[in-house]
Amino acid sequence: MWFKNLQIYRLPAPWAFAPEKLEEALRPHSFTPASSNELLRQGWDSPRGNGSLVHVVNKQMLLLLGTEKKLLPSTVVNQVAKARAAEMEEQQGFPPGKKAMKELKERVHDELLPRAFTIRSNVWTWIDPVNGWLVVDAASPAKADDVIKLLLKAVDRLPLESLRVQRSPVGVMTAWLQEDEAPAGFTVDMDTELRATGESKAAVRYVRHTLEPEEVRRHIAAGKQCTRLAMTWESKISFVLTEALAIKSIKPLDVLKENDAVTRNDDERFDGDFMLMTGELSQLLKDVVEALGGEATA
Repeated sequence: MWFKNLQIYRLPAPWAFAPEKLEEALRPHSFTPASSNELLRQGWDSPRGNGSLVHVVNKQMLLLLGTEKKLLPSTVVNQVAKARAAEMEEQQGFPPGKKAMKELKERVHDELLPRAFTIRSNVWTWIDPVNGWLVVDAASPAKADDVIKLLLKAVDRLPLESLRVQRSPVGVMTAWLQEDEAPAGFTVDMDTELRATGESKAAVRYVRHTLEPEEVRRHIAAGKQCTRLAMTWESKISFVLTEALAIKSIKPLDVLKENDAVTRNDDERFDGDFMLMTGELSQLLKDVVEALGGEATA
């Protein structure tokens, strides 16, 4: 398994919180399927389907937040309510008033909810207690917020902070492009976004396109700054660094895929992949932070 997107948080390093204690804290908030009259249900589920809420490999912890959400579009509710309102008007000789119409929509909503489609989604979280990382595999901060809120609810006084660095990712990425030089261990790839800081919000995006230094410098001279930059780390992992200090579109390269070539059962392969991923991503995170001037201490 490999995380695709990293929303990054900080814990004390080392974080002396035993997996058994974390399991105990998460248990009251474990996932159960939504009832017929619930729109949304969230909770901690077993990452490996064995009942354990904290999967541990080489001291690294893996959590899984499960979400069930029922799809009941307001257009469907409104359509059925409109038909019911027409029947009421025909029976009583006048249309239902504003209050009656609101109550009618609520009744229709409650009637349709048990028949609504249910969508299940999962969000993975990796905790590295050795190096003090907590990483949520989510493309958006909002998805990560769901995980963090439930985690804070479960673990009393969780010493969790957002990752902060000394130098602005936007300023540093812009400098890398302007100087046509990536930091040691990194190479710049062929995807980037340059965005104007003024009212125009003008943006230039390169997708699988060679970045010509002079052309990029002209955009920078015109006031644009780099908000997304595709890079490769140590010829092992390609990714996109964003202005919000998220790491997205992670792809392990061929050198790391040799792990799949060994014939093993599913559990061994899962644990081997997880151990490989966490080992490489821990070092990647460390190097990205160093390239951005180190962690902010104040």
